[in-house]
Amino acid sequence: MTPLIDMVFILLIFFVVTTSFVAETGVGIERPRAGSSESLPRESVTVAVSGDGQIIVADKKTGLFSIRPYLEKQRRNRPGLAAVIVADKRVAIDRIVRVMDEIRAAGVTDIALATERRE
Repeated sequence: MTPLIDMVFILLIFFVVTTSFVAETGVGIERPRAGSSESLPRESVTVAVSGDGQIIVADKKTGLFSIRPYLEKQRRNRPGLAAVIVADKRVAIDRIVRVMDEIRAAGVTDIALATERRE
């Protein structure tokens, strides 16, 4: 019985170590709610916009005009790259549109807006 328990613990450790977790932005963002929310099926880059308008790309605070060079570099390595904008619901739509323009200027055409599913 002891070898069986040892094997179970080894398998548990293996799955804990090899599991990948979803990366969040690290900034407190209150997403808007939508009834039509769905998962994005492929690899994507997260661009976060906090309530006070700060932009975070790849877990680093950045400016609006730093989005394009970063995404152009990422797109060279991953041609089918998509972008997900995680914006606080208090952010002005003008700020979100400007972020979307920079993403499109980098050549990324598949852009999604992250929301929480409305219950």
